[in-house]
Amino acid sequence: MIDKFVRSMADAMEGIADGSTVLVGGFGSVGQPDALIDGLIESGAKDLTIVANNAGAGRVGLAKLLELRRVRRIICSFPRSAGSVVFEELYANGEIELEIVPQGTLAERLRAAGAGIPAFFTPTAAGTQLAEGKETRVIDGREYVLEKWLPGDVALIEAWQADRWGNLTYRSSGRNFNAVMAMAATTTVAQTQHVVDLGAIDPEAVATPGIFTSRVIHVPYGDPEI
Repeated sequence: MIDKFVRSMADAMEGIADGSTVLVGGFGSVGQPDALIDGLIESGAKDLTIVANNAGAGRVGLAKLLELRRVRRIICSFPRSAGSVVFEELYANGEIELEIVPQGTLAERLRAAGAGIPAFFTPTAAGTQLAEGKETRVIDGREYVLEKWLPGDVALIEAWQADRWGNLTYRSSGRNFNAVMAMAATTTVAQTQHVVDLGAIDPEAVATPGIFTSRVIHVPYGDPEI
């Protein structure tokens, strides 16, 4: 019987090695897998490359992971945002590497990884510093930049509902990067607010099929199920 639910956070974090590339879902705090980030901290994994929308805020969650010097490199769209004090301190001291990627390009690099597309051309960032060192091509009179896919060793995501096969739904804007990251990683770990019986999710509502989900842990919080 297929049952992808794990009983403990330690089980959810099993096998995340030092030096891993970890995709972290969310858009700011929306859809961010806070419990899984805390679990990653507890696991002790270090020398990580983190791929996320931003570089954390305050001194909790993703920012705490950075503050503990567990992250060697971060790939994100918004390294500086309200409360990004930890990242700014580390970057100013040369203690962390940064790769800035426009948000749409970040999403497409992740989607390409899930679809098995190693690279694609985009006009975004053409003619800017972000295009330096990258292959460019003029297509139909417009300059395009070659961007490579962005696969991860692990994806940490948050879902709204999950069944034991790992089929997932997301709630409204909580979907954000979670769905594309789930497809782009070798191992995908999801925290879900609600657990439902197999067959309870309308197939049309499944945003992440269970084939892309490796492990699920129930982390109930927030509004009651609707």
